[in-house]
Amino acid sequence: MAEKKKFGTFAGVFTPSILTILGVIMYMRLGWVVGNAGLLGTIAIIFIAHIIAVTTGLSVSSVATDKKIGAGGIYYVLSRSMGIPIGGSIGIALAVGTAFSIALYLVGFSESFNAYFGFGMSVNDIRITGTIALLSLTIIALISTSLALKAQYIILAAIFVSLVAIFLGSSEFAPETLPLLATEGSVPLEVVFAIFFPAVTGFTAGIAMSGDLKDPKKSIPVGTLAAIGVGLVVYLILATFIAFNINSEVLKTDYNILMKIALFAPAVVAGIWGATLSSALGGILGGPRILQAMSMDKVTPKIFSKGKGSNNEPVNALLMVFIIAEAGILIGELDIIARVVSMFYLTAYGFINITYFLESWANPDFQPSFRIKRWIGLLGFIACFVVMFKLDMIAMFAALAVIGGLYFGLQRKEVKLQSNDVWRSVWENVVNKGLKKIDAEGDENANWNPNIILFSGKSDHQHYLLELCKTVSGRTGIVTNFKLILDTKDDIPLKKTEQIVRDESLQELGIFGRQVKVDNIYTGITNIATVFGFSGVEPNTIMMGWPKGLENSWEYAKMTKTLLYLDYNLLYLDFDRKTKFGNYSSVDLWWRETDSKNAEMMLNIARFIIASPKWNNTIIRVLFVNNNNVDSTQIHSNISKLVEDLRVNVDIRIINNAVEQKPFYDIIEEESASTDLTLVGIPNFKIEKQAQFVLKTNELFEAIGSTLLVKAANNFNELDLNVMEHESDAKQTEV
Repeated sequence: MAEKKKFGTFAGVFTPSILTILGVIMYMRLGWVVGNAGLLGTIAIIFIAHIIAVTTGLSVSSVATDKKIGAGGIYYVLSRSMGIPIGGSIGIALAVGTAFSIALYLVGFSESFNAYFGFGMSVNDIRITGTIALLSLTIIALISTSLALKAQYIILAAIFVSLVAIFLGSSEFAPETLPLLATEGSVPLEVVFAIFFPAVTGFTAGIAMSGDLKDPKKSIPVGTLAAIGVGLVVYLILATFIAFNINSEVLKTDYNILMKIALFAPAVVAGIWGATLSSALGGILGGPRILQAMSMDKVTPKIFSKGKGSNNEPVNALLMVFIIAEAGILIGELDIIARVVSMFYLTAYGFINITYFLESWANPDFQPSFRIKRWIGLLGFIACFVVMFKLDMIAMFAALAVIGGLYFGLQRKEVKLQSNDVWRSVWENVVNKGLKKIDAEGDENANWNPNIILFSGKSDHQHYLLELCKTVSGRTGIVTNFKLILDTKDDIPLKKTEQIVRDESLQELGIFGRQVKVDNIYTGITNIATVFGFSGVEPNTIMMGWPKGLENSWEYAKMTKTLLYLDYNLLYLDFDRKTKFGNYSSVDLWWRETDSKNAEMMLNIARFIIASPKWNNTIIRVLFVNNNNVDSTQIHSNISKLVEDLRVNVDIRIINNAVEQKPFYDIIEEESASTDLTLVGIPNFKIEKQAQFVLKTNELFEAIGSTLLVKAANNFNELDLNVMEHESDAKQTEV
């Protein structure tokens, strides 16, 4: 097999880039720019335009020296850093934009060629000349990329000769005074900038050859920056020469003035043709390689990935680019398309800059050999979109809409690479900094944000516990569901990767899943509660199903004691399998005189419940049992003020029980028998009285629907209604 031909910095990067930079704008519009903007105005325009060129060139050079660069140029760089959806959407836009830009260059060539030789200037004449030129360049590219690049040397020489001819030309149009700024009657500077800007958008032509370079990491930075630098110098020198040697009024009206002052006019004509043809040839070489690289990644149809020869020349992709370019030539009027195409290029440059910024900021593995300041990428990103907005706001939004559509299409297609993209590093960096900030501030006087450890078990109604837990956690709370695998024989734990559970039902609810081996369920819960979590978002709540039949279990009692000592909020759901959560239309919140901390937690839970779509039409009642003949109006007023502070709309019901002295649970049975969800606080009791509490609570659950028992941690405030003196612990356990 023949050895694959590879190109160096000059042939592979510098030449195609500089030929696209020194193009039609330099010959046909730079004089017009100077005439309308003045010398200082033109220099300012050149420098502003080159801010984008330089920042993007620096950014892409830095990214190129960090990782292996394959075929596909900008597409390859973006897809390996930002992921396939962004890289692919920009790549498709660039491939199509490059193909249409070929048509634009060749239409410009055809107009100059036909005018010089006196051929017809009708649309059909332009189409014929343009098609012949496109066919000729395509044949050159099909024969050999090497031949095409060698042809560019001839064109580069022609451009050099034309510049010499211009600088040695006559000064018969020299101005009497040198206009430094725009004169009266000049075109607005924004319009002038818009006309000039395409002159600096060709520096990525060499990057598209990345798969054909001997050493991309060396050639791309050197070749790209050299082309930008040479282009900047040429434009500054030529603009200064024009300002000193040609009257501004002539510059405004005569686009061919450089041919008229040149020492040898045919040399300038050759330069114009060379510039247009070389730009078109650069597109013919670069566009198919972008399309081929995308097809290899399954972004575009696989047929375009096939090539020929040892160099894997992108024959099928070249034919596709030929068809698109020919369609542009046959249309003839490409003004609207050209506007959008320009936006595609600017959008790509913007994403290159933001890619570098994100890589250098978030990716710890980003170690480029070519280092620049991080802010350069951000500056280039901002500059790109500011320029897009100024040049053509409608075209900008059109380009972003097309690219956005491609992005979401590729996301749904779920095309993925083996390597991670930069977004993972970005999110990890954001999370890291956020956790540090949260941890540094502490939780004093902070709103309750439930971070819940859930033990849902495995049953037919598990989904309801998961659903309620996610509801109780609110929009920002974190829920981690633990599956405990009882294994008393094997003391080998699960691997870390095996502990992660990605169950579909958990993902739908936004709940994290974990599974661990334990030799004892209660010890396992205690151990998880003791060690699980990390700074900033420490779990603060334990939620599980209500444990029936465990009233005499000393292991369960020990677990409960430990959880209380760790100061967790405890939530126990007794789920009614018959009524479930009913119509999600009623919630009762029972507030006893000793429920000061539990009450605040229950009100917070109520606030999260009514924010859930299923519960958004529910009626929440706060029921208070008045055992001490206190003025009911005063109690109602006190509760109203406390509830108002928590922004929960509730119905308040005061139940006078000073005379009858009914047991608390009996009153709940009477009032909440048909309630969809009942919230009841767990009173303080000594652990040895747990069995008594569990038995009486089980009796209550037989009479009412689904119930959530709540035990608040010490960080909740005491909502003191000032209706009684504190009673003894014994009194508090009466139910």
